[in-house]
Amino acid sequence: MLVSERIGQFFLDGETGRDRLEYTEYGSGDDWVVLLHGQLMPRRMHQPLARSLAAEGFHVVTLDLLGHGRSDRPADPLAYSMTAFGEQVVALLDHLGAEQAVVGGTSLGANVSLEVAVLAPERVRGLLLEMPVLHNALEAGLIAFGPLLFAARFLPASIGVVRRLTRPVPRGLVPFWAGIALDTCDQRAAPLAAVVHGIFFGRVAPSARLRRQIAAPALVVGHPADPIHPAADAAMLAEELPDATFVRATSILEWRARPERLDAAALAFVRNCWQTPGQTRGGRGRRRA
Repeated sequence: MLVSERIGQFFLDGETGRDRLEYTEYGSGDDWVVLLHGQLMPRRMHQPLARSLAAEGFHVVTLDLLGHGRSDRPADPLAYSMTAFGEQVVALLDHLGAEQAVVGGTSLGANVSLEVAVLAPERVRGLLLEMPVLHNALEAGLIAFGPLLFAARFLPASIGVVRRLTRPVPRGLVPFWAGIALDTCDQRAAPLAAVVHGIFFGRVAPSARLRRQIAAPALVVGHPADPIHPAADAAMLAEELPDATFVRATSILEWRARPERLDAAALAFVRNCWQTPGQTRGGRGRRRA
């Protein structure tokens, strides 16, 4: 089934001035779903899932958070934090006129979704969380992104070389996920350093106390053998959230290479969120019929 796709933008006053953020809408209607990308990745990574959900009648939006994809990329670390990202999602809902949405994402996107649920619980119909990053991922995250921060700060030419090598490759001539990898490599040193610095030296996610107060239903997907996104973090989060279901993926590649099972789980979850009477505006919890 073909669905409509539209690119939009909105502007937000932030720490560094007026910033432009870009998004893509799939489908139409009032049953909204917002999908958020992983760290340094573009919103296009969620295009397959967005199209699948939109084909089932949902109004799906993928957003490039500040510093990512085709949104603005200020070079000031003060522009970046999980809380600021959460505020950007709420601003997106305001811009779209969406009173509520199922909010979800991968890695960074999962953590930002938790921030939205804490910041504006009355706007969150449900949480679709893949690979959340919590306490068990701290050491692996430092090992993975520490050298990247060092290179961006002190060897900026290396980031520029990677960008010059990858940017000319036509995305239409390579497999979808190879194109996503190429887009992820399209970085400038100063904004890259600012993004990593801002994320690493702020809070990674809401505290356990705040997570236990999130009343929205959640589907949490964890992967085995992934040190940056350990299944232990996903399982722990599913235990903390009052209304959560944990799904174990066979690997980090399952939702990329063989998405049918997890797409079906996500579709069933989103459909249930919108078929169940939601919480009222201003309410903390989710009221059930």
